[in-house]
Amino acid sequence: MTRFVQIHILTVYPPSNLNRDDVGAPKTALFGGTTRLRISSQALKRAWRTSDKFQASLHGHLAERTQRLGRVVFDHLVGTGSDEAAATPIAREIASMFGKIKAETESGGANLLTEQLAFVSPDERAAAIALAERLRAGDRPEKHDASAVLRHTDGAVDIAMFGRMMAGTPEFNRDAAIQVAHAITTHPVAVEDDYYTAVDDLKTRNEDAGAGFIGEAGFGSGVFYLYLCIDTDLLTRNLAGDSTLARDGVKALIEAAITVSPGGKQASFASRANASYLMAECGDDMPRTLASAFIGRIKGDDYLESSVERLRRTRQDFEAAYGMATPFQDAFIREPGASFAAVSDFATGW
Repeated sequence: MTRFVQIHILTVYPPSNLNRDDVGAPKTALFGGTTRLRISSQALKRAWRTSDKFQASLHGHLAERTQRLGRVVFDHLVGTGSDEAAATPIAREIASMFGKIKAETESGGANLLTEQLAFVSPDERAAAIALAERLRAGDRPEKHDASAVLRHTDGAVDIAMFGRMMAGTPEFNRDAAIQVAHAITTHPVAVEDDYYTAVDDLKTRNEDAGAGFIGEAGFGSGVFYLYLCIDTDLLTRNLAGDSTLARDGVKALIEAAITVSPGGKQASFASRANASYLMAECGDDMPRTLASAFIGRIKGDDYLESSVERLRRTRQDFEAAYGMATPFQDAFIREPGASFAAVSDFATGW
C-alpha cells in the first residue's frame, strides 16, 4: 500500500482578505526575502471540515470540536426526566474526561464547560450518553475512568486526519495523519488598503454631507501554493483499520481543498475560487514540499502559467537529484482534457 500521498495545489484569489491577523489585515509571511500573502492551515482545515461537501460525504463519521460536552449530557438527562440537581454532577464528571472543568459561573452555579476545546467523536459522544444513563440508574462501576468514554481509534475521519491533544489524558491523543502547510503566494504581494465609507440612509443634506462611517480594510490578491502530506498508513490505523473509510476521507478532503475557500470577508470581496492546478504524488519515498519552486521571483506576466511550470520543473529536479521516481498525476485547468476528478481518483487508489 502507498505510504504517502502528497497534494500540491495552485489557486488564484482575486482581491480578498481570507485570513486576518490581530489588526484585521491579511496574514503575510516573509519568503525568499519578499512579503507573500498567507492563509493559515488552521483557517483552511476549518473551512474544509465544516464545508457542506465534506459534511455530506462523511456524514456520521465526523467529530465535534467543543467545550460543551457536559451541556450535551446535562440536556440529555434533563430532557429524559432527571432534575437539574441530579444531572449536574453526572454531566460534570463525564465532561471532566475531556478536559479540566471551568470554575463556577459568575452567578455561582456549577459550570459544565471544559477549559479546552475537545475533539469528540460520534462513538465517544454515544459512550458519554450511555455512561450517563448508567450513572443515573445507580449502576456505578467500582472503577471507571476515561477509557469508559474515550477511544484510541474509531470512525471519526477528521480526528484521524487532523489529530487531537488531550492534556489531561494524553494516552488518548491521536497523531495527525495529514499535515497541511500554510498557503502562500508564489510571488511577492503588497497588501493594499481599501478606504471605504458607509452612508446613513436617513441622514438629510440639511445635517451635513459627510458619511456615517469611515474605515479601512486590507486586501491582497495572487496565486497561492498549498501543500498537503497524507500518511495513509497512520490514517487507516487511526480509523481502526477501515481503509475504505480512509480513502473516502482523502477523496472528500481533496474535493474540499480544491473547491472550498475560507470565509473571511467573503461578503466584501466575493473571492471564492476553485483550484487552477492540482498535482498528486503517491509513493513510499519520504515526502517533501515543492515550495522551493517559488523562492525566486516569478518571471513574465502570467503568474499562474509560470507557477505551474516552476512546480513541474522543481519536482523533476528533486527526482533527478535524489534518484526518486514517485508516480504522479496532475491537471491544469488551461490544458485540454484536464480532469481534477482523475487526479483525485489517482490519489485514492492505494
